[in-house]
Amino acid sequence: MKTWPEWVKTLLVVIPAAGVTLWLSGALELYTLLSLTVFLVMAILSLSLAFIWGYGGILCFGQAAFFGIGAYTYAICAINVGDSTWAVVAAIIVPTLFSLLLGYVIFYGGVSDVYLGAITLAVSLVLFNWMNSTSGSEYRLGEALLGGFNGMPSVPTLNGLFSPDDILSPEAIFTVTGFCLILCYALLKLTLASRFGKTVVAIRENEQRAGLLGYNVPAHKLGTFAIGGAIAGAAGCLYVNWGAFVSPGVFSISQSAQIIIWVIVGGRGTLIGPVISCVALQWLVTRLGAQQSVDTNLVLGVILTAFVLLIPGGLLPTLQRLIRRKARPQADAEMSEVKL
Repeated sequence: MKTWPEWVKTLLVVIPAAGVTLWLSGALELYTLLSLTVFLVMAILSLSLAFIWGYGGILCFGQAAFFGIGAYTYAICAINVGDSTWAVVAAIIVPTLFSLLLGYVIFYGGVSDVYLGAITLAVSLVLFNWMNSTSGSEYRLGEALLGGFNGMPSVPTLNGLFSPDDILSPEAIFTVTGFCLILCYALLKLTLASRFGKTVVAIRENEQRAGLLGYNVPAHKLGTFAIGGAIAGAAGCLYVNWGAFVSPGVFSISQSAQIIIWVIVGGRGTLIGPVISCVALQWLVTRLGAQQSVDTNLVLGVILTAFVLLIPGGLLPTLQRLIRRKARPQADAEMSEVKL
């Protein structure tokens, strides 16, 4: 059986997805378009944890830290510069550098997986509490007031490259967000198909054996962690552009918990699974938020418990196994006929 190169299989997903994104940007009404935009932003965020946890085996409880740093970096730079071009670049670079610094301390310091989760969660809580305490007028960076728990309103949204007066419409921002999601997915797929990606998966399967074979385990983990930080930062940047507003809530425990739920429900070891579960669960939360009879957090807790107990592998991997199980008897029967 002929096996297609990974880049060909990636293109077979990317091209139709790009076409659907362009079609939706012109077909949906404004309210639906805005709702779907934030869904796609969070799907990018889910990809960041799907990569570092699902493939790298690094359970980060504080992925919201990089998300929030990207959001605040964009807001501060956009307000001071007045042009989103450099603000977008900074919103990706700063979380990447922060994740490299934090990851270096963790992975080269020999911190175990349990303490890794505690450290990353603590970092998010520190950032959350610190940003909540910056409500005074003295807390400013240039022209940007941090705003404390009130957040930073009226943040300039995306404009054309080096064209501050060319502000993108909601339809254009939706298209940019969709293309960013597609780009992140394609880059992660190609990364996983590379030597680096295969080594990362090998380290996840057996870290000690990978080290004995001569692979630099801390360096590969650090690289994986930094990639996840960069993608989360990009999601934070797009989140600010969705609402032209950012508050300390981006660092909250509930935000970090949601990311973990998306990956668990969608399935570790996949990229599409967390994206699908992220969009589906956000849609469900939005619908539940329109009524007062059922508590949203209770529903999410029930869903998480059900998947952990009944479908621990996640939705997409479980469906794949069922399909293979049904296809195997048919394939065996065909092979028997050929032998006869």
